Amino acid sequence: MRTLNDEISSLNSKNGKVRLASVAVATPPYRISQAQAAAFLVKHYSDKLSQRSLAILRKIFAHPSVSQRHLAVEDLECLVNEYPDSRVARFTHWAVDLSSQAIVKALNQVGLKIDDVSGLVVNTCTGYICPGISTYIIEKLGLSNQIRAHDLVGSGCGGLVPNLQVCEDMVKGYGDKVILSVSVEICSATFQMADDLSLILSNAIFADGVAASVLWHRPQGLALVASASRYDPKSRDDIRYIYKNGQLHNQLSAFLPEIVSKTVAKVVMDLLKPRGLRIEDIKHWAFHPGGEKVINAIRDEIGLSETQLQATRNILAEYGNMSSPTVLFVLRRILDNGIAPGDWCIMIVFGAGLCAHALLLRA
Repeated sequence: MRTLNDEISSLNSKNGKVRLASVAVATPPYRISQAQAAAFLVKHYSDKLSQRSLAILRKIFAHPSVSQRHLAVEDLECLVNEYPDSRVARFTHWAVDLSSQAIVKALNQVGLKIDDVSGLVVNTCTGYICPGISTYIIEKLGLSNQIRAHDLVGSGCGGLVPNLQVCEDMVKGYGDKVILSVSVEICSATFQMADDLSLILSNAIFADGVAASVLWHRPQGLALVASASRYDPKSRDDIRYIYKNGQLHNQLSAFLPEIVSKTVAKVVMDLLKPRGLRIEDIKHWAFHPGGEKVINAIRDEIGLSETQLQATRNILAEYGNMSSPTVLFVLRRILDNGIAPGDWCIMIVFGAGLCAHALLLRA
């Protein structure tokens, strides 16, 4: 029987901010340096690349902005002429396994058990299975078969914030319940190689990883103060997956840094201006690390310091671009470095669409 104190606690929860209670990450064990990745591509695909493309490849892979990455493979050789069915099986295995690892970590951080979870939202853009990844996670971890679960697709690298927006709405609707957010990308499951600058660049920065978070109405965690989103469909072809012969190929425009930086600046102001906040009021910035040139363009457009970008750059160097979960790797690093009570933090993602999303957080 619910007591009066229980009712008051529930009412207070519903009136308070939804909070990001924990952030946990997971990567596959296979780690590769940029030199190893470049050697693999030259070994297997040099006959398909022009001399100019080979020179570009060597230059990009030698750039210090990325030093190593994690891939969901036993060995790189499996990527050569990988059968589509094998690729889907590999995506499914690693997506479910790594998501489960991250979920357990996220729950342990706040002393929760599997039975405490009432909702699950999973987003990905690097593989499609039906039923979705959520059903496999429910089975593997023994989540309630009455759980409310959603699978989100198609947002590319920008998928994390829409995921959290759905989770926030679920927490508000459920009162004092616990909702899990999972962002999982096995970018190696979209590996392609040809004499194409988009593919050369993609193979130099993309990697595999998962991030999971607990959201609730309890006092602990970062408050989700507000969010903002912008879409620019006319720039859709500047950042997207396209199908060729039934398989996904990444497409990136040379104009992407300029396009992204201007859209990001607009969505940041959409978030700050109505609340009377300024750029200088925000101490912590967690950006999706979409690449060195993109980070630099955003820095210059918004007017940030290198100190404010350090966590973003460090994650890019250590993990590469894991698409949608990467920004939570950045936030995890910021949390590990310490956020003081009252500090503001903005988390920014962008990706296919073209979309840009910003989330205002406060400790």
